[in-house]
Amino acid sequence: MLDWNQVIRLANNGNLEPDQHVQKTEAEWQQQLTAEQYRVTRQQGTERPFSSPMCHLFEPGLYACICCDNLLFDASQKFDSGTGWPSFTQPVKANAIAYHADRSHGMYRVETTCNSCGAHLGHVFPDGPAPSGLRYCMNALALQKVKAD
Repeated sequence: MLDWNQVIRLANNGNLEPDQHVQKTEAEWQQQLTAEQYRVTRQQGTERPFSSPMCHLFEPGLYACICCDNLLFDASQKFDSGTGWPSFTQPVKANAIAYHADRSHGMYRVETTCNSCGAHLGHVFPDGPAPSGLRYCMNALALQKVKAD
């Protein structure tokens, strides 16, 4: 189980090797994704809070990257953070997510990206529930529910 200290180490010192690498041209991403999915995942955008019904979806299943189908989260790790974005306590595998120090907007945060294709997913914070204490605050537009358990 990842904790905040491990997340900070990865963000500052480099990420784990992904299971696969997915590379496409910007034109290929634009053709595959909707305009909003492209803005969020490829241009580091953020969707409006509470804009997705995924925030209130708590059915069993798995969540994958909308860009490359890399499995990211299990619904058993999902919780209602009240922030307006889908939130999880842990990724499905330690190497599913890449971490990057984000010093934009006058603050220090840790950006999360898909470790396979580099899609911007959201940020991770150290204010989640026990036992990990992590809150992966994800853009719903970056995720797709792929199958039930």
